[in-house]
Amino acid sequence: MAIPSLRRALILAAAAALPLSQLVAGQTIQTEDGVVLEANEKTVAPAVEVVAESDAPEALILTDDVIANLTDLNLSNITFFAFPEEDGTSEIQKRTLFGSNGCKTAPGDFLWPNRLTWKVFDLLTGGALIETVPIGAVCYPNSGVYNAAKCQQVLANWTSSDLHSADPTSIMSPMFQGETCMPQNGNSSTCTVGGFPVYAVKATNVAQIQLAVNFARNLNLRLVVKNTGHDFLGKSTGYGALSIWTHNLKKLEYIKSIKTPSYSGPAFKIGAGIQVKELYAAAKKYGVTAIGGDCHDVGVAGGFTAGGGHSPMSSIAGLGSDQVLSIDVVLPNGRFVTADETRNTDLFWALRGGGGATFGVVTGMTVKVWPKTNVSGMTFTVVSGNDTALPNDVFWEGMYAYWRRFPEYAKVGTQGYSQIFPSGTGGFIFLMVPFWVPGMSLSSFKSLVQPLLDEWTKIGFNAGFVPGVGEPKFFEYDNYYDAWIANFPAEAVGTTAIRTASRLFPAKNWEDEETLQGMMNNVRDVVEDGSALIQYNFQVKAPAGTPDSAANTHWRDALWFGIFGRSWDPTLPKQEVEAVNRKITEDWMGRLRVYGPGAYLNEGDVMEPGFGEAYFGENYERLRKIKKEVDPTGLFWAPTAVGSEEWEVEGQESWLVLQTGRLCRRAAC
Repeated sequence: MAIPSLRRALILAAAAALPLSQLVAGQTIQTEDGVVLEANEKTVAPAVEVVAESDAPEALILTDDVIANLTDLNLSNITFFAFPEEDGTSEIQKRTLFGSNGCKTAPGDFLWPNRLTWKVFDLLTGGALIETVPIGAVCYPNSGVYNAAKCQQVLANWTSSDLHSADPTSIMSPMFQGETCMPQNGNSSTCTVGGFPVYAVKATNVAQIQLAVNFARNLNLRLVVKNTGHDFLGKSTGYGALSIWTHNLKKLEYIKSIKTPSYSGPAFKIGAGIQVKELYAAAKKYGVTAIGGDCHDVGVAGGFTAGGGHSPMSSIAGLGSDQVLSIDVVLPNGRFVTADETRNTDLFWALRGGGGATFGVVTGMTVKVWPKTNVSGMTFTVVSGNDTALPNDVFWEGMYAYWRRFPEYAKVGTQGYSQIFPSGTGGFIFLMVPFWVPGMSLSSFKSLVQPLLDEWTKIGFNAGFVPGVGEPKFFEYDNYYDAWIANFPAEAVGTTAIRTASRLFPAKNWEDEETLQGMMNNVRDVVEDGSALIQYNFQVKAPAGTPDSAANTHWRDALWFGIFGRSWDPTLPKQEVEAVNRKITEDWMGRLRVYGPGAYLNEGDVMEPGFGEAYFGENYERLRKIKKEVDPTGLFWAPTAVGSEEWEVEGQESWLVLQTGRLCRRAAC
């Protein structure tokens, strides 16, 4: 019996819900009308409709016509991959929700999909479904995938972002997964999936994402989204989850001229998987300047833009979310839409700064670009302490002199990116990496910073410059990309025993001497108490004419962004680890919140109290309303995301939430 390929795919999709008595040998499905099919990649075509002659992800989508064909077959259950009804749910979803006890369906539950259902799902996506094997499993002799050579490669590259972004489920902060399959422990423990998703869809087109969204919603599965895994709060992983891996959506198209209600000029249309290094390189090729983050492997259209996204260009261009002209997104109802200034305007507002893993799966966006620009600046290293020429009290006097000048520097478009760490010998290391200004000549930059250098010389701060290697080194480049690649090295990742938090300090703190002094004193106290400080001096006001967005309102008047935190010995007893974590959230941030009530969503504390105000400012209540309208069943969830307070991960400590337990609605909600 010859059956068209699309009809075969739809039969299999519906038959996945048939009773076990109708499944033959685990790989054969018999429908109610007696048709028996072998479920394999030769007999089953992906369930998609071609809507454009293009290799773009949006050329292949799941439509009502595809679902209608399922209905016409009159099979026992067609709702696994169906769009919701008018009330936002489907019959199968109502049944799974009824039996869920308020929790997402997890492995081992009666309603968890059987292996044949997952097989059918894989076939419908064209073979895009990946069953999770933790990246460290190759180092475990008892894992079934042990490979000594691959293990050595994983160990050698464990701190590299590339290793984790190229894997469907690995994340760069493994603490949140539970560290259940660390490659370093291969000879002393057993590898388990732990807090990793159980399956991931390697998305290369929109239809695959729609299938995953509908499947997860209808079966009440936990759904997570991973682009690169470059996040510090555990947003892209989760126990028992289905993950949508957007890293391979690599569309990158330069548009010479585009016109919107608020913008006219060149732009890029980028897929969700495009990373900062790829966007910047393309911008250099076309003689323009694109806006992205500091780190090489961050996904531009993923959590970076969704959370606002600061940039080395922020004092001139604003946030990453201020660059967006349109956004393509698969919504919680499985529909694929475009949001811009004239279509789906509430979504357009919310998706620009309202947080990732909240309103849908972004598949791509169009972003404006800026003219080619030169960049000038400097780097240096200062070391203080008992064994150096720079006493600690003079070190802090020099830091205060620098901090006092933040309004002046930000006003002319600078970004001062620097780090302060305890030296381990009673002093501190101050790395300026770098202090730079786009669009300013080197001579003008030297004139700008000379008064600070003169003040440092006067008080003796310059005695801390490391001779030969740490003295001020000035630079100038004729384009943004070369300046960035030379001064922003790839960061190290994969550390397990480390936590961070952040604060946005507003410009008004510099208007009152007592407040300014109190802020600087408290930052100093926190660093002297053991915290590192990664700090940025810039301003991130939206450029004139930029449409209003959901970006944290605390960004708009900030002059100083500080990331605080520390690491600890992984062998510490649990009570000591708890003390370290509570110190970060309750003590250190407790001292600083009075001076900076806002914080940065993408580089913040997963335990931030009152995260709605801290991470979204005045926008939180409007965002909650949009969330309830767009995602009434709570399909999308992530820690500190809009509406996340309505859910909890079971079995977690009060001082640190990992993603190793079942996700359930809070009883009070």
